[in-house]
Amino acid sequence: MELAHSLLLNEEEYNQLGEYQKSEFIFEWLRFLEKLLPVTSRADIRENQKKLVEQLTSLLNNAPGPPTRRLVAKNLAVLYSTGDTFSVYQTIEKCNELIRSKDDSPSYLPTKLAAVVCLGYLYKKLGRILGNSFTDTVGNVLKAMKNAESQGRYEIMLSLQNILKGLGAVAIPCHRDIYKAARSCLTDRSMAVRCAAAKCLLELQNEAVFMWSTDLDSVVTLCFKSFEGSNYDVRLAVSKLLGTILARALTSKQTPASTKHNFRRISLEEVMELLGTGFLRGSSGFLRASGDMLKGTSSVSRDVRVGVTQAYVVFASTLGGQWLERNFSAFLSHILDLVSQSHPKAIQSQMDAIGCRRCVSFILRATVGGLLGEKAQIAAAKEICQAIWKLKKVVDAAMSDSNLETRITNADVTASQHVLVCALQELGSLIHGLGTTAAPLLQDSSTGVLEAVISVIIHPSISVRLTAAWCLRCIAVALPSYVSLLLDRCIERLSALKSSPEAVTGYSFAVAALLGAVKHCPLGIPHGKGKVIMTVAEELLCSASQNSRISVQRTQAGWLLIAALMTLGPAVVQHHLPRMLLLWKCVFPSSPKDLETEKTRGDSFTWQVTLEGRAGALCAIKSFVSHCAGLLTDEVVQRLLPPLPSAVDLLTQLSSICKSYGNSLKTSSTVYRHKLYELLAVLPPKTYEGSFCAVLKELVADLTIPDGQIDASTFLLPPLCHEDDLLLLGPLLQETDHRFIEEQLVLGNSVAGGSLEYDPYSIYEKVAKRDSIPKPLPPVLSVVSAATRLFGVIFSHIAETHRLQVLEQLLNSIKQTKGSRQQTVQLNVVSAFSTSLKHLANCKGSLGPEEVKRSALTLVMGALESNNPLLRCAAAECWARLAQVVSDSAFAAGLAQVSFDKLKSARDVVSRTGHSLALGCLYRYLGGIGSTQHLNACVGILYTLSQDSTSPDVQAWALHSLSLIVDLAGPLYHVHVEPTLSLILMLLLTVPPTYTEVHQSLGRCLNALITTLGPELQGSSATVSALRTSCLLGCAVMQDNPDCLVQAQAISCLQQLHMFAPRHVNLSSLVSCLCVNLCSSYLLLRRAVVACLRQLVQREAAEVSEYAVALVKESREDFTPDINIREIGLEGALLGLLDKELDQRLCQDIKETLSHMLTSMAVEKLSFWLKLCKDVLAASADFNTVASIDTTQEEETAKVDDASILTSESDERFHPFSNPRWSTRVFAAECVCKIINQCENAGSAHFDITLAQERKQRDSRDDFLVLHLADLIRMAFMAATDHSDQLRLSGLQTLLIVVRKFAAVPEPEFPGHVILEQYQANVGAALRPAFAPETPPDVTAKACQVCSAWIASGVVSDPNDLRRVHQLLVSSLVKVQAGKEAQGQQYNESTSTMEILAVLKAWAEVYIVAVEKQKNASDAQNHSLKNTKSVEESYRDTSSSASGLLDLVQADLGTLSKLWLAALQDFALLILPSEYASQLPAEGGTFYTAETIENARPHYYNSWALILYATALWLTTTGFIVVDPDEGVTNLSRPVTPTTMCQDSSTRPSVKSPEDVNTDRFHLILGISVEFLCSPRSDAAMENIIACLHALQALFDVPWPRSKIGGDQELGVELLNVLHRLILTRESPDIQLAALEVVRLILFAAQEHVKEKRRSAEVDDGAAEKETLPEFGEGKDTGGLVPGKSLVFATLELCVCILVRQLPQLNPKLTCSPAVQSGKHLLLSEDGSRLVSAALVILSDVPAICSPEGSVSVLPTILYLIIGVLKETAVKLQDGQLPLTVAASLQALKGLLSSPMARAEKSRTAWTDLLRSALVTVLDCWDQVDGLQQQRDEVSLLTAITVFILSSSPEVTTIECLQKRCIEKFKITLDSKDPFVQCKCYQLLHSIFQHPNKTVSYPYIHSLAPSIVRKLQETEKAKPENAAELQVIQEGIKVLTALIATAEEEHRAHLVACLLPILISFLLDENALGSATNATKNLHEFALQNLMQIGPQYSSVFKKLMSSSPTMKARLESAVKGNQESIKVKTAKHAKNPGKSSSIQLKTNFL
Repeated sequence: MELAHSLLLNEEEYNQLGEYQKSEFIFEWLRFLEKLLPVTSRADIRENQKKLVEQLTSLLNNAPGPPTRRLVAKNLAVLYSTGDTFSVYQTIEKCNELIRSKDDSPSYLPTKLAAVVCLGYLYKKLGRILGNSFTDTVGNVLKAMKNAESQGRYEIMLSLQNILKGLGAVAIPCHRDIYKAARSCLTDRSMAVRCAAAKCLLELQNEAVFMWSTDLDSVVTLCFKSFEGSNYDVRLAVSKLLGTILARALTSKQTPASTKHNFRRISLEEVMELLGTGFLRGSSGFLRASGDMLKGTSSVSRDVRVGVTQAYVVFASTLGGQWLERNFSAFLSHILDLVSQSHPKAIQSQMDAIGCRRCVSFILRATVGGLLGEKAQIAAAKEICQAIWKLKKVVDAAMSDSNLETRITNADVTASQHVLVCALQELGSLIHGLGTTAAPLLQDSSTGVLEAVISVIIHPSISVRLTAAWCLRCIAVALPSYVSLLLDRCIERLSALKSSPEAVTGYSFAVAALLGAVKHCPLGIPHGKGKVIMTVAEELLCSASQNSRISVQRTQAGWLLIAALMTLGPAVVQHHLPRMLLLWKCVFPSSPKDLETEKTRGDSFTWQVTLEGRAGALCAIKSFVSHCAGLLTDEVVQRLLPPLPSAVDLLTQLSSICKSYGNSLKTSSTVYRHKLYELLAVLPPKTYEGSFCAVLKELVADLTIPDGQIDASTFLLPPLCHEDDLLLLGPLLQETDHRFIEEQLVLGNSVAGGSLEYDPYSIYEKVAKRDSIPKPLPPVLSVVSAATRLFGVIFSHIAETHRLQVLEQLLNSIKQTKGSRQQTVQLNVVSAFSTSLKHLANCKGSLGPEEVKRSALTLVMGALESNNPLLRCAAAECWARLAQVVSDSAFAAGLAQVSFDKLKSARDVVSRTGHSLALGCLYRYLGGIGSTQHLNACVGILYTLSQDSTSPDVQAWALHSLSLIVDLAGPLYHVHVEPTLSLILMLLLTVPPTYTEVHQSLGRCLNALITTLGPELQGSSATVSALRTSCLLGCAVMQDNPDCLVQAQAISCLQQLHMFAPRHVNLSSLVSCLCVNLCSSYLLLRRAVVACLRQLVQREAAEVSEYAVALVKESREDFTPDINIREIGLEGALLGLLDKELDQRLCQDIKETLSHMLTSMAVEKLSFWLKLCKDVLAASADFNTVASIDTTQEEETAKVDDASILTSESDERFHPFSNPRWSTRVFAAECVCKIINQCENAGSAHFDITLAQERKQRDSRDDFLVLHLADLIRMAFMAATDHSDQLRLSGLQTLLIVVRKFAAVPEPEFPGHVILEQYQANVGAALRPAFAPETPPDVTAKACQVCSAWIASGVVSDPNDLRRVHQLLVSSLVKVQAGKEAQGQQYNESTSTMEILAVLKAWAEVYIVAVEKQKNASDAQNHSLKNTKSVEESYRDTSSSASGLLDLVQADLGTLSKLWLAALQDFALLILPSEYASQLPAEGGTFYTAETIENARPHYYNSWALILYATALWLTTTGFIVVDPDEGVTNLSRPVTPTTMCQDSSTRPSVKSPEDVNTDRFHLILGISVEFLCSPRSDAAMENIIACLHALQALFDVPWPRSKIGGDQELGVELLNVLHRLILTRESPDIQLAALEVVRLILFAAQEHVKEKRRSAEVDDGAAEKETLPEFGEGKDTGGLVPGKSLVFATLELCVCILVRQLPQLNPKLTCSPAVQSGKHLLLSEDGSRLVSAALVILSDVPAICSPEGSVSVLPTILYLIIGVLKETAVKLQDGQLPLTVAASLQALKGLLSSPMARAEKSRTAWTDLLRSALVTVLDCWDQVDGLQQQRDEVSLLTAITVFILSSSPEVTTIECLQKRCIEKFKITLDSKDPFVQCKCYQLLHSIFQHPNKTVSYPYIHSLAPSIVRKLQETEKAKPENAAELQVIQEGIKVLTALIATAEEEHRAHLVACLLPILISFLLDENALGSATNATKNLHEFALQNLMQIGPQYSSVFKKLMSSSPTMKARLESAVKGNQESIKVKTAKHAKNPGKSSSIQLKTNFL
């Protein structure tokens, strides 16, 4: 294929190829040429033009296929438009000749068609250049059309469309001729021709004025005719034509002079009248009404009505939203008039009425819902309300007549019903869509929305009552605050108007609908409402028999209320269960005998009441089983069962009852059947086994004796077909935007679709996914569907012998019926059998013996050859299920053989399609195809069928089947891939485009093949690249297909290819294809586009975005998107689409796409994204005011080119998003949060204004979030103060994130302030509305969170400024104190729990921060006392702000602490395991009620941790002193001190002692913490764990709780074990550090306890019996520790866990393994070092809680670990600092060595031995180094040795061998080359030489002093080079001076005599001083100072020395003289710089 990539066709290659390959080669070349020509230079083109034209025109004679001819035409057109045009006339002439040719043979047809296509493209591209040649061409083409067949007519129409497009107004002379030709094509037999004609006429009307002026009427009639018998595509195309022409007629202002005289302006009324005629009278014209019409029998055909409906929508959309807004009232009254009394024909039967209502609803939904913004929608809702009020007046007038007869027959009332239904439905949908933004509409009393809806609840017509109820439900879902209010109102009216039948049903419908809404309202309704409703329902049922006039209504209403009540779920229902079961038991006769007697009594009316009542009861129980599965215990099931046999008995008697009492019972008995079947289907089959036979008999009868000639296939079968197979049946069964109205066409003539009045019980059920309102089918149909479902359940549970009888009976009944009845029966039977196979497959049952299989086979075979394609699909699925249930390979092979035989012999389309599909489905549930033989056979047969060009149906089905087989065969298919691909390509290139179903199947095949090849497509071998090219070629052909669904297939194929071989998919062309189709009118194509985009942006978001913008900038002429990508990019376009799109799945995909784009690009294109979000959020209802400001900014920032701004058609375009819906705004707010998150990950500059400004100056393209802070705050503010509650929540969340992320960002211009401080007014203003009384609790709860974050963030420090926000929290606290009883009765009680806990949590957070700040401030104060005064001043500010915050909280702390304790107590009760449920207080806790316990739990889980921490802090700050159990009880509903915990009031002692109260509180906090930490759920938030650990830390920070835990060892051990487990399971260093801190405190408590016991024992026993003191501490006198009981053991376990996790080398087991080589040093992370250090601190404290013997048993472990850490982490750092872990291990070592146990007599010897061993280990560290010398840090080890020498008792270190080795180490170190090491060594020796114990220090002095002196003497020759060397010398001198001080008198003089010469040698004379380096100067000064000190001290030695050495004396004198002079000169300088030496101190002083 690569050879095809050249400018001229490579003819040599071409001629070598086979027939099919030639066409592929040509196509590939043409594709390449199409991309190449636009970018080739003009000169090159001219050079090759002649040859190219020849090659291209010669192709015309080669009979090219449809895609090829289109490409030839395109290329010729481009060639002429870029090259020379002189030969173009020859080409046109040639094409005309080809068209004129008389050859009519099929083989010549492609050539003619190619010529037609060619002409079209040439004129389209070259247009007016071609001058006058067009008249001949058009004439020629039209002439050819007269005897063309359908393909010819199709192509001619499209070509004419192109010619018109190219020529524009020039073509006026031909307009009339073209118009005539297109007219006849618009009603053509072939649907494709109709579509093409519609497109042609649409192009024509641009210039042909007569179409929308003089000929308007006939065009409209023509369109109506075209709708007759049309399919979906035709309706779309023609309705577009019709809508556009009418819109054009209405808006046209200028008229050409020629038509002036007969042109009239047409008014909106006339246009609507025209459309209305079509809707009401169809295509029979205006005057030529046929005889039927006059007789009143004909009804308008449905397709016309649906087509006209779509035209209405196109008309309104074309005119736009603003037009609709202005003309809405006229539009509305016309649309509603369509179903009013003035046109009785349209609504003469219920079917027609339902159909028309659907159409009207659709028009309103699509226009009002789709075109208007929120503000306009509110206005529209007001208009609709007006309409409802008007109709209400008519009804009232009619009803006022008191005579009952006239009431019922009054025509006006029944007529208004349909209008009301439509108006109410639209009002409901409108408000539902508006959500809480509709609040102002409902509060507006002048409109009276609620009054209007409630007033029609008592309308005489049941459908109006139901729709009004549904409308209320929509209002309730949109505005949850109204649910309780509406419920109360309806219940109150229901009770008041009990005697009016309309009111009883109307209000009961309303209550049921509202109950159904509750599950969509997260805030719920008060629990007590359930009780009220149950009472009302009981009253209705009990009073039903009192008044016969309303008994039916009361019975129905009672059961309806109970059934609806069940939807509230188990929590509510369990309280009413006994009453409901009692009613259920009473409704059926208790024995068969009673049923018999019942039959003999009564008349048709009483039976009607009885059946209604029983149907209602069945429905209520079904609702109970479906919604309260949790309550279905065995006991309840036993109580449900008794009435069932009686119910089934009645079922069997129904037919005889109907016979006895006439037909009036027919509907009631059908409803009863339906409800019983539905109930049985949801009950476990075991429960009614006894009734199987009786029920089956009835089911079989229902399925086989069809009631009326209703074809139920279209609602029964689709659920039973596999969704993949439904694609075969055309777009009607697929999802489209017009599904709501198109459904009627699917359902066949006798049913218009479902409607609420068919089953009032559906009003409380959940709506199906796509519907806006429930649409139950008529009872006759719903019985059949319920019967098929139940049959499935029962059939799979009966005995196998019984199954055979049932199947035979079913087969017989099919045989016995004839004609259409037979098909209906067959259909019902197959659906029933299919469901039973599904059940069998699910429960893994078997079908039964051979005979059963045979019957089953006969049944399914019959259906496979049915004429109904749907039935064939269902049968094929049945076939697959049959194979699955029998699950025997031989049986499956047998089934396949049946199909093979049929396909070989059969010639009819039906059996060929059915069996080919059966082959594809056969292995669907058997885990794929396993046998190659079967596969080869299938492929062979399907190949043949798919090339049967006589029947496109057979081709489509065979190819679909092939695609299934490719999927099922998986890798087995590889051998067939190449032939299949070439077959697909061949078909794609040859099948006419009008056979869309074949192309769609081809697309599915290609998709399956790509999936099978999978990642192999990335390969580079020749075969793979050939396959890949073929796949891409196939996709290209499909992309050019005119059918949208085929294009969708192409896009999903490319998506697959991009997933497997991304490099080979041309992204730019794919993206341009996606952008073009982004606003397609086909839902499935839009879905495919967005799904593909979603995948692309996960990998290459930036590229996709750039390509989209680039595409618009090139702006090819055929690309005019509805969305403005140029200015707002693809991202903005997607946001715009999200706002208009109604399909849920599509919206979800768009959101995901945008999220992916945001994740990968938000940081780079920060301003762009923020501007997008801001535009969406700012485009609120009054967007026009904002727009003017915004565009000016936009021009400055984005530098949009001016042309684009000037060319926007209207003001709307200025603002990229006009009036976005609230859901889009919520999404934008969520996006802002995501952007902040992304920036956080991107770098710190986004949150550091100085850094951001610097980087921005360096590179202006850089952009940082902090620079947009004002925008972020503004967006959060706009969202937080919106009408929509969801948006308010999102806005508050955004504000919360902004506050948290930016709180610490300093303001560079005002040091000491933060950047957020300037926005405090905005934050306050955003929060205030959330605390208004009418705000929903969830918003207030969120606002509390923001308040506490704001106060805690420390942004505002001035108490007066803080008060604004603090005041809001105080106001909520007042509300909380009122207790749960005072909360309003608007929402569920658990919402007040939510709000209260949110308030308490917010206060807790503020209190915690205040305490922490004060603590930090006091630390700072302690610190500042050591430092200078200035620090104190700065401290004063911080402490004042901290104490200011604490003062704010302090005022309410008394109240708060009680509330916190109460909340914790509630929480403690709620977390008890379920077996303690009986012990919970019956009336609930302080803040929750017993009934709503489940709903309250999550709120407690959300807030307990911070409350716990705050309580612990409060208790510790009061030191557990404050106890006043009686205080504050009065103002709370119940006392909430923890004294009430788990105790009954009777047993409570009168007053608890403070000790008891404290113990309770201590255990409350400890208990909650341990319960949580024991097993924190994997999703437990980090904050909760940390808060819990902090609470424990705070608790053990004070003595009293420490004494509790210290004294209770078991408790301590348990806590340690819990912490150990936490450390094992949580990796977070913060958690581990906090846990270690708690461990340290527990250990400290134990130490205090042991000390206390020892002290008291000493006091008690006195000094006399010292020896016999009992041993305190662990290990007693044996030294044994018991794991599990021992605190020491638990502590060690925990520390080892931490240490080994950080330093695996410490584990001796590991060190032996080769994986860990010892000696390799790992540098720990900072967190790791902190953890290890904390663990070492704990380790060193362990011996203190042991007895002496105990200490001996733990010491080896502790030493091993401490020295191990030292050994492993002693690594030299760059700056000479000690690593943190080394410092900690030395500190721990020091602590151990100085432990009293080392000196205690019982343990002394053991300790000495162990410590010596430890010293040896340290010394050994030094030696065991293998080539790693450079890493080992000598200083650390030397320090360790020094610690041993200084801190342990002398006997440890004074053994000779050890002492020798130590001295040796010092000697080596003294000779080190590294000055830093030498310096450290001197410092350590300094401390050793001063050791008070002579035995310790002398050996060191003796060994090391001489070498020190020697080293210093050497310095005379080598003067120090730098500060480090200087410091070494200074330290050496210090050691010597120290030595002199400690030496005995007699040796001192000798030592001084050594020192002085050294010092004098350091002095410089005056000359040298000037030229000396800094280091030598400093040394000179240092020596001089020392001499000045030593001279006077040891004057005798000094004088003696001076006199003996005159040189020295001279040197000294000159130095002193020079010094005095320099002092004079440099006094000032010296004051500033007091010499280097003083500033360097040893940072870590361990010694």
